[in-house]
Amino acid sequence: MRIPRIFTGQDITAGVILQLEAGASAHLSRALRLNVGDSLCLFNGSGSEWPCQISSINKKHVGVMPSEPLVRDLESPLKIHLGIAISRGDRMDMVIQKSTELGVTTITPILTERTEVKLKGERVQKKLQHWRQITISACEQSGRTKLPELHSPRQVDQWLQHSDGELRFVLHHRGAAGLNTAAAPASVDLLIGPEGGLTPEEIDAASGHGFQSLTLGPRVLRTETAPLAAIAILQARWGDMNPSGKAD
Repeated sequence: MRIPRIFTGQDITAGVILQLEAGASAHLSRALRLNVGDSLCLFNGSGSEWPCQISSINKKHVGVMPSEPLVRDLESPLKIHLGIAISRGDRMDMVIQKSTELGVTTITPILTERTEVKLKGERVQKKLQHWRQITISACEQSGRTKLPELHSPRQVDQWLQHSDGELRFVLHHRGAAGLNTAAAPASVDLLIGPEGGLTPEEIDAASGHGFQSLTLGPRVLRTETAPLAAIAILQARWGDMNPSGKAD
């Protein structure tokens, strides 16, 4: 059986029993049906993980005894900031989950002229909590020990004004450019529009902030497919998904 990996927001100290949060406790005790003495790994976003054994367990709380931490750096050398237009239904959930698995460093939900999802007031915080939990689950599954940074939703013009990636790309099927042959950058900002695409004015605004047009081929990709394909290509070109395991 694969050893479960669990995220906690608490400090972890080797040799000091830790009571896990309610959600993690329920998952271990009810879903996985673990018992006292069973093994798991904890991480808290610091870049290390702690092998643990369950010291106590009941329906509400699981206590664990951490061993000495292990440093596991699975972060890509390429820092990718994904600016992704908010999409309907579970499409946004899928993009956040899979982009986390693919190693993005930062995710910012974007509001554009053609964005159909409207978030206001308490809905924003509820969505952010929901999306953060998706990143946690994706890190637990993929082996990452650091969570991607998740920003509050921003208007596209606000995001463009604060973009600072060494290279910047705006993805749209009307473009004609692929990745250039520049030396491997340390960071990339990637802008992806909504189901209806970015408007010509938004694409022009991105160009005015140093964004290069990027197309992934002759087919029009859905809003949940395009960012994942682009991230995989960026990681293969400049990150840690090429056969040698090293950036070019």
